[in-house]
Amino acid sequence: MSEPFDPARWRPASFLPEEDARDPALLFVVAVLCFLACLTALGVIAGNRAAQDWASQLTGEATVIVRARGGETPDAAAARAAEALAGVPGVTEARALEKEKAYALIKPWLGDVADLDDLPVPRLVAVGLDRKAPATAAALDKALKGHGLDAVVDDHSVWIKDIRKAAGVVRWTAATLLLLIAGAAAAVIAFATRAGLAARRDVVEVLHLTGAEDAQIASLFELRFARVAAISGAAGAAAAAALGAILRLMGGGQGITPALPIAWIDLLAVLPCPVLAALVAAVAARVTARRLIKAL
Repeated sequence: MSEPFDPARWRPASFLPEEDARDPALLFVVAVLCFLACLTALGVIAGNRAAQDWASQLTGEATVIVRARGGETPDAAAARAAEALAGVPGVTEARALEKEKAYALIKPWLGDVADLDDLPVPRLVAVGLDRKAPATAAALDKALKGHGLDAVVDDHSVWIKDIRKAAGVVRWTAATLLLLIAGAAAAVIAFATRAGLAARRDVVEVLHLTGAEDAQIASLFELRFARVAAISGAAGAAAAAALGAILRLMGGGQGITPALPIAWIDLLAVLPCPVLAALVAAVAARVTARRLIKAL
């Protein structure tokens, strides 16, 4: 005997089924894209921090190459240069390096030379600069010439410029990758929306006949795929954060390598991923659905 009809228990059938055979594949693809996007973001943050640290270190230092002339020994010329630079405003320290350090720097270029003492190897003076008001290369050069020294000042400006240029290239490359990933995710959602509408073409026509507007039908796809993308984004972000934490633990205090220092706070960068993924999916689904519905 059949049960009597109860209006309170009756629910209208959903236009889109709660579960679809395509959902697992869609979830996986979007999750992988979100995972790659989060890894790109973490890499950019870590790379930018490394570039800033390198630039900061170079900004606070300068190197002076001193060549002895006349009857003066190289060590004496370096000591005199260090003394001359110590009194320059903006210099915190000036120290003549041992000759062994100068030899170590040029040995890779000269090869295994038996006796470097016979060569006119210049001496180096390491200069520490005040980070708030560093002495300029011109001021250091003027002080050296004032003491009659034959020296060349390297304020590392060329290296700093190269580091900042490289950091800019990394940022623009990452931005391009993120846009490509977002475009790929939008294309996947658009394809899934197109397939869903094609499978329910007859239902869409019936809804039109009953007075349903295009925006109302499109909103069904918009909400559906926004939810799918949010779930996938959360999964991809969690996987990227877990990998970032592993790399952080493997490297100790500076991440897996000093060239890519990952901090614990960097892992928070993955938090917006589910929301952004849902927004991209919602826009892609809505635009695609409204365009196709009008063509039906």
